Amino acid sequence: MNDVLERLRAEAGLAPEGEAQYEALLAQDADGLAASLTSAGLPLWARETAAYRLGLAGDRRAFESLVLLLNHRDPPRCEAAAQALAVLGDPRTARAAAALATNELRTAYALHPVRLLAALRAPESAPALISTLSRLLAPHDPYWRVALACVEGLGALADQRAREVLTRAQSHPRLAVAATAALRGLGAA
Repeated sequence: MNDVLERLRAEAGLAPEGEAQYEALLAQDADGLAASLTSAGLPLWARETAAYRLGLAGDRRAFESLVLLLNHRDPPRCEAAAQALAVLGDPRTARAAAALATNELRTAYALHPVRLLAALRAPESAPALISTLSRLLAPHDPYWRVALACVEGLGALADQRAREVLTRAQSHPRLAVAATAALRGLGAA
């Protein structure tokens, strides 16, 4: 949490009056933070600060903003949103993460949605990870880190439905060790 807030403080410090805005956001109660999510003209760091704090507090008014941040091109924003969504406990989270993880047009940004799915252990988790990994096993696919996160997530979930795709993943040099470990975790068929 402190790393996220320090990153956001640094971003705020780059803008005129940003430090004062940041301190004001830290002093806001939940209603004030929720109101800031819909305020016009706030910079991204301010919206992220409000959504992150609300998410960690379990306030579901942060859900939509956190999902947008989970789909952001900046990995630290995605990671912070995933952390907050995991704490938030909103029942819509797994469905949103699955939609982001399986979106072929957003594969470059799917790492944190994939990791979130594994952490949530929701009914949507294994099917989404299996689908995403299946697509990423194509020769020369550039998103091996996302594929590795899928393999590791499937290993953590220990879902028997993943056996076939994990077996195929063993033939990929960057995935072989993790896929073998995940299969070992599945045990005998």
